[in-house]
Amino acid sequence: MTTNDALIKVQHLNKRFGSLQALTDINTEIKKGEVVVVIGPSGSGKSTFLRCLNLLEVPSEGTILFEGVDITDKNADINMHRQKMGMVFQHFNLFPHMTILKNMIIAPMKLQHKSEKEATELAMDLLKQVGLEDRAMAYPSQLSGGQKQRIAIVRALCMKPEVMLFDEPTSALDPEMVGEVLEVMKSLAKDSMTMVVVTHEMGFAKEVATRVLFMADGKQVEEGTPKQIFESPQSERLQSFLAKVL
Repeated sequence: MTTNDALIKVQHLNKRFGSLQALTDINTEIKKGEVVVVIGPSGSGKSTFLRCLNLLEVPSEGTILFEGVDITDKNADINMHRQKMGMVFQHFNLFPHMTILKNMIIAPMKLQHKSEKEATELAMDLLKQVGLEDRAMAYPSQLSGGQKQRIAIVRALCMKPEVMLFDEPTSALDPEMVGEVLEVMKSLAKDSMTMVVVTHEMGFAKEVATRVLFMADGKQVEEGTPKQIFESPQSERLQSFLAKVL
């Protein structure tokens, strides 16, 4: 790993949608094993930033180095890099016509050429870890929102990614289901999975983050440890945000 263990290095990232400047000069790096939690008001560019990390949104300017490779270079094999970046969205994006098990093994078999036996063994092991092995033959419509989101997480893990990106993974869930999804994410953090998490769950940010990045108006306003961000915020913008959400 180059650049002092940085798995992802973001340099002068800008993103425009027409005349709207969604991101302005974002500079940060994510080291192996870090849990970086991105917080901020709605419309602050958090999800756009996350989606730029695996080029679901293509930056207008700037570079993103992943494992030392500039993935914004038009010659980069982005599909190869995306296989190393698991992504979990607000909505579960499970294939409704496939069983849970089939949802989980299709990508490892097609993209990584794993045998059905090998992919199934890994999928069942992961389902067991989140307490859902008995749902392997169920269809997504038979699961609760919290169960679907846990499946979405372990489906991404079936690809054995280097980093997991979470885009507000609990915001579409009923409040009583939020905890079960956060527990899975906490256990990933304990296992030293590198994670970038956009969330409104301040308790999770305080408890699990190694670093918190606060964004507002498409800018990176402040970043630091959870203690620095929540106990001694420097900027007025962060102070006013925390006053509203805590």
